[in-house]
Amino acid sequence: CPAVAGCIDLDLGFSPSTNLLPIRRLGLAVGQGAEVRAAWLGFPELTLEPLYRRIDVATYRYESAGGRLVTELEVDASGFVTRYPNFWQVEAGS
Repeated sequence: CPAVAGCIDLDLGFSPSTNLLPIRRLGLAVGQGAEVRAAWLGFPELTLEPLYRRIDVATYRYESAGGRLVTELEVDASGFVTRYPNFWQVEAGS
């Protein structure tokens, strides 16, 4: 599909698990940012070019859809998203 040609990452609009891919690959230092070319599985859109900016050790600013979506993702030491406001939050184990 030409709309996703050149995409490195996949962003599944229904799961924060795919945010791990660019977060780990980029290895951003606090204060650094990078635009990511990702294929987004959503409807009716097929592409998305999100921007990740590392705010602190455990927080990334995530911006996509031309700025229509802006949020802060909280991650653990391995880069797994633990909190995606209004969408996802890891629950403490028992």
